[in-house]
Amino acid sequence: MLPDFFKAPILMGILNITPDSFYDGGRNPDLQTVLKRAHEMVQGGAQILDIGGESTRPGASIVSLEEEQERVIPVITALSNEFPETLVSIDTRNATTMRKAIEAGAGMINDVTALTHDPGALDVVSEYKIPVCLMHMKGKPGTMQRDPHYDDAPQEVYDYLKERRDLCIDAGLDQKQIILDPGIGFGKTLKHNLSLLNQIDKFHALGCPVMLGASRKSFIDKVIPDTSAEDRLPGSLAAAIWAYQKGVQIFRVHDVPETAQAIEIYRNIKNIDYT
Repeated sequence: MLPDFFKAPILMGILNITPDSFYDGGRNPDLQTVLKRAHEMVQGGAQILDIGGESTRPGASIVSLEEEQERVIPVITALSNEFPETLVSIDTRNATTMRKAIEAGAGMINDVTALTHDPGALDVVSEYKIPVCLMHMKGKPGTMQRDPHYDDAPQEVYDYLKERRDLCIDAGLDQKQIILDPGIGFGKTLKHNLSLLNQIDKFHALGCPVMLGASRKSFIDKVIPDTSAEDRLPGSLAAAIWAYQKGVQIFRVHDVPETAQAIEIYRNIKNIDYT
């Protein structure tokens, strides 16, 4: 079942089946652990579960297609059966993994390269016409944090996402199912990340749902030094609340119940009826 991507807040729970992701690498070593974590996320309010088998953290190594698929396909099959009302997303940049994941039950694609890494990716999206998240990344995971430069980060990211959006529309996708992610932490300095967050409502002009993926990322450590990924939940919640009041619809997070609670408290304070 597809959620209404324009009806905020939609929470996407992160489930990385990797040994080296920056926060949850190695935390999901077997299927039972993944299912337990997924249950917690769904009960906490997740409408989407995002499954990744290749880390894209800065400096991450490339994973073979075979290894990526061995990690994610059994998980997607199990989650699709266990949570038929929850949208399962495959976080991959590889066309063959996309196709196998869809065949296993995935109903959404989340590509950090906005379908630029694999020439066959757009064909898969066009064939199946399922929702796709297009993210901006400057460079590649292994090198993207080596002195990234922009003259105007929000405008350049906007222009890039507009171009990728238009390509998907030309391929027959429904604009309402093209999700745009400015890519916090992917080839950006602290100033770039903060300026993107500050102007994140700019991306609504593209007429697509907007997703924020800021959960526990290192920009928090750059604002408050020596804050490890383990200690970045407060900063993650602050970014989510900021983005929510800027109209962002989808939040890709590690901490689903906590994010849901923070947004619900904000909503109740904002909408208090004094009559």
